Amino acid sequence: MTIRCVVERITYQNPENGYSVLKVHVKGYDDLVTVVGNLLDANVGSVLLVEGEWKVDTRYGRQFMAAKWEETLPATIYGMEKYLGSGLIKGVGPKYAKKIVQKFGTDTFTVIEDDIQLLIEIPGIGHKRIRMIAESWERQKEVKNVMLFLQEHGVSTAFAARIYRQYGNESIAKMKENPFRLADDIWGIGFRTADGIARKLGFGKEAYVRLRSGIMYTLSELADEGHVYARKEQLIEKASSLLEAEDNCIVMTVDQMLRDKDLIQEEDAVYLPPFYYAETGTANKLKRLAAEPARDRLWVQLARARRDTGNENLSVDVTRIGQALGMEYDEIQADAIRRAAMAKVMVLTGGPGTGKTTTTQGIIAAYRAYGLKVLLAAPTGRAAKRMTEATGLEAKTIHRLLECKPPEGYQKDEENPLEGDVLIVDECSMIDIILMNSLLKAIPAGMRLILVGDIDQLPSVGAGNVLRDIIDSGSFPVIRLTRIFRQAQESRIVMNAHRINGGQMPDISNGKGTDFFFVQREEPEEAAAEIVKLVKEKLPRYYGKAPADIQVLTPMQKGVVGATNLNLALQEALNPEGDGLRRSGFVYRVNDKVMQIKNNYDKEVFNGDIGMIEAVDVTERTLTVNFDNRKIVYDATELDELVHAYATTIHKAQGSEYPIVAMPVLMTHFVMLQRNLIYTGITRAKKVLVMVGTKKALAYAVRNVTVTARCSMLKERLSGERARP
Repeated sequence: MTIRCVVERITYQNPENGYSVLKVHVKGYDDLVTVVGNLLDANVGSVLLVEGEWKVDTRYGRQFMAAKWEETLPATIYGMEKYLGSGLIKGVGPKYAKKIVQKFGTDTFTVIEDDIQLLIEIPGIGHKRIRMIAESWERQKEVKNVMLFLQEHGVSTAFAARIYRQYGNESIAKMKENPFRLADDIWGIGFRTADGIARKLGFGKEAYVRLRSGIMYTLSELADEGHVYARKEQLIEKASSLLEAEDNCIVMTVDQMLRDKDLIQEEDAVYLPPFYYAETGTANKLKRLAAEPARDRLWVQLARARRDTGNENLSVDVTRIGQALGMEYDEIQADAIRRAAMAKVMVLTGGPGTGKTTTTQGIIAAYRAYGLKVLLAAPTGRAAKRMTEATGLEAKTIHRLLECKPPEGYQKDEENPLEGDVLIVDECSMIDIILMNSLLKAIPAGMRLILVGDIDQLPSVGAGNVLRDIIDSGSFPVIRLTRIFRQAQESRIVMNAHRINGGQMPDISNGKGTDFFFVQREEPEEAAAEIVKLVKEKLPRYYGKAPADIQVLTPMQKGVVGATNLNLALQEALNPEGDGLRRSGFVYRVNDKVMQIKNNYDKEVFNGDIGMIEAVDVTERTLTVNFDNRKIVYDATELDELVHAYATTIHKAQGSEYPIVAMPVLMTHFVMLQRNLIYTGITRAKKVLVMVGTKKALAYAVRNVTVTARCSMLKERLSGERARP
C-alpha cells in the first residue's frame, strides 16, 4: 500500500546505512505515524509518497515499513506551511511560512511559481527577501530534478545538492554525457557511484571512458592510503578487480593512458602526473637548495671565519644564546644550534619532552642575533598557533604562507618566492608530497630550510612519507633529540609515550598525582558509556575544565567506539536541544563542536580545523562556526564539509594538542591498533590522558609495528640511487 505523509520530525538516522525513523502526519490519523526504512534524504516538511506495509514491532508498536518512496510537493495548507517553514527555502522560516499560507491558502505554491511579487503584501517581506525566496525556490526545483534523476538510477540523492552546486542547470545533461566526471569533479562521489549511474545509462563494461576512470580511481585510492605510485602489476590487479574486466583490457587502457600522458611510468612505477611531478620536484629542489650557499650575514661571516682560522667546526656561541634565553642546552641540543648556523637544509627530530621547542628557540635566537629574517610555518592552524606561542614570532599555516587564493592556487612559487633568510617548519611528519613540493617551489635558492617533527608519529594523511624519506636518504644533517628532560620525566604521558615507542607496556597503575589513567572496560558499549560520563561529568568536575576542552580520540571512524557513534552519544549528552540544520542524519546546533574535513581555500579553513557553532539561522539555512576567533558562515548545502568533533580519529588529530584526551582502546579496533597510532594519540594530550578499554588491546598495539610500507621513491631520488628524470 501507499501512504502520502508530511515529515513532522526525524527521530533517528544512521548515515552509514540510511536507516531512518520518521514521525509523519498522515491524513485521517489523529496521532503521528512512525515510518521506518531507508529514508536518509527525507527532510522535515517534505511530502512523501511511501510504498510499504504496516507491521507491529514488539518494542515500538505499530510502524509503517517503507520499501520505496518519492518526494512530492504538498497539496494541503498544513503540508505547504510545513514545507515552506522547514528551511529548505531560504528566506522563509516557520514565522513567514505561516503568514504566507494564511494569506494565499492552497494557491501558495502557484503564487511563488507564477507571481512571486505578490509576497510583498505580507508584512515584513521586502523585495530583497522576495529575490532570495525566488532564487531558492528555483534552485530547490532544480535540485529536486537532480534528485529524481539520481533516484531513477538507483543512487543516493544525498549528492544532489553537491552536483547542482558544481554544474548548476546543466547537471543532468553533464551526467548523461559522461557520468564518470562526477568522480573527478565532486568531492565525496567516488567511482562506484558514477559507475552505477553509467550502468543505468547504458555505458558498457569495457567502454574506454569507464576503464580510464576506474584506473584513475584505483590510483587515487592508493594515494589515499599513502602511496605516491603503484607498481604496474599491483595497478592491473586492483583495477581488474574493481572494474570486473579482463587484465588485457586494463593493460591496453593503461598503455593508451601512458601515450595520452594521463599517467606516467618510470621503470615499474605508474604515477598520476601530479604525484610524479611532486616527487621529482621535491627531490630536485631539496638537492639544489642544499648545494647552494646561503646569502645571509651569518653564513658569510662564519664561512670567512672558518676559512681564516682553518677551524671547520667554528660556530655560534651556544652558551651566550642559552644565557640570553634563560636556558641550558645539553650537548645534542647545542650541536643542533651550532649545525643550524651553517646548514642550508637540516632536520630536527625527537619525541615529547626531548626539547624540540627549546632547541628551535635557540636556533631562531642564533639566526636573529645576526639579523636574519626568520619565517615560521606549520601544516595546521593549531600547530602554527602553538609555534607562535612558543617563539613569540608569527607562525603561519603553510597554506597562508604560500598565499593560497582559489581558484588560481598558491600565489607564492618560483616566479614569486618567499622573502626571508630562513624558513622553519614544524610538525613536518604531517606534510605530504604534494604540499612539500608546493612549499619548496616558493623557497628561493639562498634561503635556509629547517624541518622539525617527530618521526615516530603517524605519517601524513596524504600520499608520501616525506620526513622519513628525507631522514633515511642520509643526504642532509639530521639531529635526533633523545634525552628526556627532568621536568618532562615527571609526566607519565611523556614517559609512557617513550615506553610505547620502545615497545614496552606503559605504566597504567593510576593513582593520585598522575596525568595518565587507564579505565578497564571490556565491552565496547561499556567503554562508550564511560567515555560519555568522563566528558560530561567526571573530568570537568575533577579538573575544572569545560567539556569543550576535552577531546575524545579514537582509532577508527566506525563501530560502537568509533568517532561517528561517539559523536552522536556525546551530542545527545552535552547538547541535545535547540534549533539546528540537518544533514545526512546529523543535526548541527549552536555550541556543537565541529571539524572541517576538506580543504576549503575560499573560506581559508582546512582539513582537521576544529571550531564551535556560534549561530544557526534556520530561515537563511546557514550556520556560523568560530575557528580560533575566525567566524566562517556555511550554507546548508556545504554541511558535508563539517562533522561533529566531540570525538575524532587519531589521524585527524595530528598536529593538534588538547588539555585533556579520552581514548578508547579495544580489540574491536584491532585492524588499526598500531604502535605509532597509539603513540600519536597519547602525545596529543597536554595535561591529562584517560584510556578506556582493555590491557589486551593496549598490549596488542604496543607490539604491532607492522605498518604498511608506502610506495615512494623520494628517498632513492634524494640519495642518488635513482637517476634524475
